[in-house]
Amino acid sequence: MSGDPLVIFTPSGKRGRFPRGTRVLDAARKLGVDLDSVCGGRGICSKCQVSPGQGDFPKFGVHVSADALSPKNAVEERYDRKRGLPPGRRLGCQATIERDVVIDVPPESQVHKQVVRKRAEAREITLDPTIRLACVEVARPDMHHPGGDAERLLETLTAQTGLDDISLDFHLLPALQKTLRAGEWTVTAALWQPREGAPARVIALWPGFHERPAYGLAVDLGSTTLAAHLCDLTSGEVVASAGRMNPQIRFGEDLMSRVSYAMLNEGGAAEMTQAVREGLNALTGEIAREAGIAPADILDCVLVMNPVMHHLFVGLDPYELGQAPFALATSSALDLPARELGLTLAPGTRAYILPLIAGHVGADAAGVALSEAPEASDELVLIVDVGTNAEILLGDRHGVLACSSPTGPAFEGAQISAGQRAAPGAIERVEIDPETKEPRFRVIGSDLWSDEEGFAESIAHTGVTGICGSGIIEAIAEMRMAGLVDASGLIGSAEQTGSPRCISDGRTHAYRLWQGEGGAEITITNGDIRAIQMAKAALYAGARLLMDKRGIERVERVVLAGAFGAHISPKHAMVLGMIPDCPLHKVTSAGNAAGTGARIALLDRTSRPLIEENVRRIEKVETAVEPRFQEHFVNATALPNAADPFPTLRSVVTLPDVSFNSDSRQSRPRRRRRR
Repeated sequence: MSGDPLVIFTPSGKRGRFPRGTRVLDAARKLGVDLDSVCGGRGICSKCQVSPGQGDFPKFGVHVSADALSPKNAVEERYDRKRGLPPGRRLGCQATIERDVVIDVPPESQVHKQVVRKRAEAREITLDPTIRLACVEVARPDMHHPGGDAERLLETLTAQTGLDDISLDFHLLPALQKTLRAGEWTVTAALWQPREGAPARVIALWPGFHERPAYGLAVDLGSTTLAAHLCDLTSGEVVASAGRMNPQIRFGEDLMSRVSYAMLNEGGAAEMTQAVREGLNALTGEIAREAGIAPADILDCVLVMNPVMHHLFVGLDPYELGQAPFALATSSALDLPARELGLTLAPGTRAYILPLIAGHVGADAAGVALSEAPEASDELVLIVDVGTNAEILLGDRHGVLACSSPTGPAFEGAQISAGQRAAPGAIERVEIDPETKEPRFRVIGSDLWSDEEGFAESIAHTGVTGICGSGIIEAIAEMRMAGLVDASGLIGSAEQTGSPRCISDGRTHAYRLWQGEGGAEITITNGDIRAIQMAKAALYAGARLLMDKRGIERVERVVLAGAFGAHISPKHAMVLGMIPDCPLHKVTSAGNAAGTGARIALLDRTSRPLIEENVRRIEKVETAVEPRFQEHFVNATALPNAADPFPTLRSVVTLPDVSFNSDSRQSRPRRRRRR
């Protein structure tokens, strides 16, 4: 009934209306939301913990009041007393839905854990970190040569390291004398020097010879995912990597929804700041445990992020980023004590945040620029960091242009009928036979295709749960190449396409990709195709706008960056018209280039002033005020694109010339009118 409360689950985006009094766990199960529970709903296992939101959510068009869920009952109160519930958490098996509500399912409550694909790419990086360790023997105090222990330590360090200006971080002073005596006047000092010739500071001190290496953390704070790489600063080796979903997703999947949340809810910005800092600290703890160290062993940290994430993480109001001219509070690189950002690292650790370029092109784009160095390229290269908000760079030795494009979350499985984030059970690869129109696919967690022997056994624990971003891209591109979808994005009927998998779906059609037992199925609908068309059109229009500014019709090389970009097939991306025409062998993946840029800045301090200087030379193009952006966007909604001939693509792929009527009641192919 329309009067029933609306419940929206994040990060899946699944939603539905349920009668008042429905348990959150029951609603999640009916919607196919990935919420764990092993105790039969008795409030014992705590696997079904959820985090309800509160306030205005303009993205979803709802206001969530404090009484959207039932008050804590005796079961929750008992569990909280005995084992403790984190602040704001509820047990899904006990809380009931009373009013419209947005509910976040945290990673630890999901059966199928999200696969955050932001691995560290293999790169040759000059090793010159800001941290160096020095083991020194300090002169003992002498009645004939009075002086403080701190001064004698600094004098010894100056003599041994050759550094002229060394100071001691104040937090070390209270324990300094005990440390010196515990090591029998031999100590190991961690010296932080951000640049050659700059003053140095002792930020950590251990008695005796400290055998552990110094560690640093390179972090990519994305709008959807957080990823971190723990590096040995003495060898440059990546010793551990980890990722998790950004807990800010519950406030909105896209950046402007989060800006709106901050504008409409008093204290909303501070709430999101706390959420992302807690998420990063949880990620830091996870990566430290994997490496067998403590977070307090991490002595340096470098971060990249987009402008909205930057302002929210640092604690700045993102209000101005929600309206033209999208003014930044600051665009300079920041070098701050990590503790001021709420990070649970070593007390003296500094956090370096790369500079922002302008507007909605942030430190993540600067990280990409540092990693891929377009300003040093002899070829004209287009670099696309594909994500919820795409950053695009175009340039060579003669100059670099940059812009951002609001692609939205469709590429990551959101806004798709059977879409989900990348997790075991999600379809990630698709092929469709152009003759039989029959599909085959692969899911995350299995190395077998669906038509190979042993496939069912390989996914016995996960099943087929949905389709992620790379899967939906390949599915739609394969449907276009098989003649199941026309250039406008319409799916044909069974009569038109010759495939019984094309089924009626209201006034349009859908393609049944998979059907399991009990009526479960995964289909590609015309609504799914429209969502991808809007996302890819925004991406292409941004790239085309930079090409206009440069006065070119073709690029010589394309680099796909980002966790999602690393898993896109160049052929399928070009079939959809996500990227401009380019020889397929010239389309490559850079993986998580923003994270690689953060790692370069962590391991090589000379790269920091370099990227700060290069960012000042990059010319920012604002898509929101460019009149041709809308023209390119409209042309780019076609599959591939109405205004791009794609000669390279058409030399290797045949795209059927079909046209379908959008009204399912008329099954004949649409006739073109004579002019």
